[in-house]
Amino acid sequence: MYKQVIAVRKDLKLDKGKLAVQVAHASLDSYKKAEPDSREAWEKEGSKKVVVKVEGLKEILDLQKKARSLNLHCSLIRDAGRTQLRPGTITALGIGPALESEIDKVTGRLKIL
Repeated sequence: MYKQVIAVRKDLKLDKGKLAVQVAHASLDSYKKAEPDSREAWEKEGSKKVVVKVEGLKEILDLQKKARSLNLHCSLIRDAGRTQLRPGTITALGIGPALESEIDKVTGRLKIL
């Protein structure tokens, strides 16, 4: 089974609309970076997405490092700074789509948002 996980920083206290946009950016950008075979399998299985929360910047950067060490495609999202946040603020990390068993090695312990 395939899935995609999007991790969002809890410490930023984003409003619902801003949060939704950051998750969408992470999902789409990570999808674009994934292998074509993974994207196709993920789509055939229903495009499972899970959004999880992380405490802050250090944790999201640690997740990115671990995902890359396992050769998982991921996308770190930096806000443009036009509304609530300063330009360049890291808000979210999209991982996959990839095999659930591989993504769970990175995000399996995290709580659902």
